[in-house]
Amino acid sequence: MNIIVAVDENWGIGRKGELLVRIPNDQKFFREETTGKVVVLGRKTMETFPGGRPLKNRKNIILSTKPDYKVEGAEVVHSIEELLEALKEYPSEDVYIIGGDSVYKQMLPYCDVAHVTKIDMAYDADAYHPNLDKDPEWEITADSDEQVYFDLTYHFVKYERKKDV
Repeated sequence: MNIIVAVDENWGIGRKGELLVRIPNDQKFFREETTGKVVVLGRKTMETFPGGRPLKNRKNIILSTKPDYKVEGAEVVHSIEELLEALKEYPSEDVYIIGGDSVYKQMLPYCDVAHVTKIDMAYDADAYHPNLDKDPEWEITADSDEQVYFDLTYHFVKYERKKDV
């Protein structure tokens, strides 16, 4: 399974239910990576989407502890066990964990690849992704050239779980 996330220098991913910053090239990369695939997200992340609607051209699976939570056009599961069972239908490489912070933390042990847009800026975040640079199970296997969007610099970094850990 894959993780796809944009993080700041402190691995912050959001504040008050919103992304820290929107970078068009990052959004384009997200679309290219996930279109036609399965995206896994939490209820709060779903509610930040335009109109609270699922992402188009993807299978949306929402993890929510609310037993009566439903979203038209998406599958809702209520536990990690139920989620893992639902994901058995799909090739692991076609599954992308897209947030938020609690879903990233819960699903990290099941993922082998992380596509991380690392933004060279520290924001006032209140939601974080686990720091893969400090996790001995993960290593960087690809790093893009420096990208620039106005005054922001960022990199597309690919992490993979080490095979021999």
